[in-house]
Amino acid sequence: MTDRPETPQFDRHMLEALVCPVTHATLHYDAARQELVSPTAGLAFPIRAGIPIMLIDEARQIKATDPEPPTLPTGESQGE
Repeated sequence: MTDRPETPQFDRHMLEALVCPVTHATLHYDAARQELVSPTAGLAFPIRAGIPIMLIDEARQIKATDPEPPTLPTGESQGE
């Protein structure tokens, strides 16, 4: 047992309802970075305490030259 509180997990079922606020395109979940990525818009939206922050001002710009980490399209899971 640890005394540290657990970080809330992101509910992957929420991905089915979320789309990019800019393009309305499908988002991809990047578990390593805890972000929802919109390759079409070139933005990555952070997930904080299990809650996706879908504000354009909070999104990180991604570049075409950035290496793409493995991501999951909405509705898919990695062996849960």
